[in-house]
Amino acid sequence: MTREAFDAIELEILRNQLESVAEEMGEVLVRGAFSPNITERRDCSTALFDDAGRLVAQAEHIPVHLGAMPAAVGAVIDRDPVPGDAFLLNDPFAGGTHLPDLTLVSPVVEGGEIVAYAVSRAHHADVGGATPGSMPADSTEIHAEGIRVPPTRVVAGGEQREDVIDLLLANVRNPRERRADLQAQLAANQRGQERVTALLADHGDRLLAAFDAVMDYSRERIEHELDALPDGEYRAADVLEGSGDEEIPVVATVTIDGQCLSVDFTGTADQVPGNLNAPLAVARSAVYYVVRCITDSEIPPNHGCYEPISVIAPSGSLVNPSPPAAVVGGNVETSQRVADVTFAALAKAAPDVVPAASQGTMNNLIVGGPDFTYYETIGGGAGGTPEQDGESGVQVGMTNTENTPIEALELAYPLRINEYALRGDSGGTGAHSGGDGLIRELVLESPATVSLLTERRRVPPAGRAGGADGKTGRNLIDGELAPAKVTRRLDAGATVRIETPGGGGYGPIDEDGT
Repeated sequence: MTREAFDAIELEILRNQLESVAEEMGEVLVRGAFSPNITERRDCSTALFDDAGRLVAQAEHIPVHLGAMPAAVGAVIDRDPVPGDAFLLNDPFAGGTHLPDLTLVSPVVEGGEIVAYAVSRAHHADVGGATPGSMPADSTEIHAEGIRVPPTRVVAGGEQREDVIDLLLANVRNPRERRADLQAQLAANQRGQERVTALLADHGDRLLAAFDAVMDYSRERIEHELDALPDGEYRAADVLEGSGDEEIPVVATVTIDGQCLSVDFTGTADQVPGNLNAPLAVARSAVYYVVRCITDSEIPPNHGCYEPISVIAPSGSLVNPSPPAAVVGGNVETSQRVADVTFAALAKAAPDVVPAASQGTMNNLIVGGPDFTYYETIGGGAGGTPEQDGESGVQVGMTNTENTPIEALELAYPLRINEYALRGDSGGTGAHSGGDGLIRELVLESPATVSLLTERRRVPPAGRAGGADGKTGRNLIDGELAPAKVTRRLDAGATVRIETPGGGGYGPIDEDGT
């Protein structure tokens, strides 16, 4: 049934009902989880897919999760799911992103047939591996980063497979916390199944026809937006910061041809020995995010938005690595740089839309001991835009997590916050200045392993259209400058201070200084 079979009012009602399913799933997950990483930071995402694995509706959660989710659903479909199943996975080479992100895929059944999939993804604070938090700064192969789970039935015939769950929990730190967070994902998916079943009772097959109709609507609107951009080939390059003074190139060539857009990463570095390798699904996700940013934000996010977009990434490259490549940093840091270079290329086609570069890093902080693991990303400066100054102290790019309140952090973990403040004058100057970064300093109250996975410590976030670059970030451990990527065992009383980058400025300052 085509979109023309629905009038505008009916289609809008059905679209909102489908999106409300994904939003309600997210609320169940956040409220049911145990770890502050999910309950406070909301490092999780939920979505609804059709029986072919196409995104129908999503909650407004984490960009790097949502754009990569179709690969997870596709990997599950390849395992021939049947009614009563639920599959868990995290394998970056079989539908996942990086190992801490556990994805649960549950079929929705009507009349004995699978008609949709309810999907949740959550970053678990530990999934085993060499260091607490499962994000070692120095990993060189994926086996050091945690337990690797290909699509695996954790529910069969409607019953949880406790043997599979026990196997998973035997390989992680804090298994009680992991079990609680996993149960929250199961509950979220169950809520999605229930809500879709209720909508089917109300609308029948017309609801399933609306899946195609809302995708057609989004595709047509994205095509209209792309058609308004000037055709051409636009190229940009940037770097990631490797060990020592090493710079790892990321190159994007964006081609706009009528209603289609492609991004070719030929010229990007080969996969590296460290963990900055990003699975292809992550690279795609970053490209999708950028296209959504430069097009009408009111367009419903679903598979239709992505149909006119193609991504080319050479096999064995930084953005399409082969196993057993380490990838934990690729999901969080390389995804940010992919977004940066895609924005920079598109700035040549849409200079009045694309902002200056934002902080370009998630400033990943992982702290863990024998009986706890804590993970957070720390906000920084957003780039100035053609219309206004950039925001200060916000999450940007491929993450959309919230702040962990000091009170919640200190209550849950043996950590104390010394300072949490805006980092003044760290944004780049310009007609519209970049936002300022943050300062986050904590003290360990018990011995712990600390890992930092950060970027923009040597190469600043770029200004745009004559604006100045943002200030680079700094990491300090016990007052001494630390590398951008480091794992250390520290004693009680040690301090860890992170000063995050500011955003780039947009446009030149007038001669009178305004």
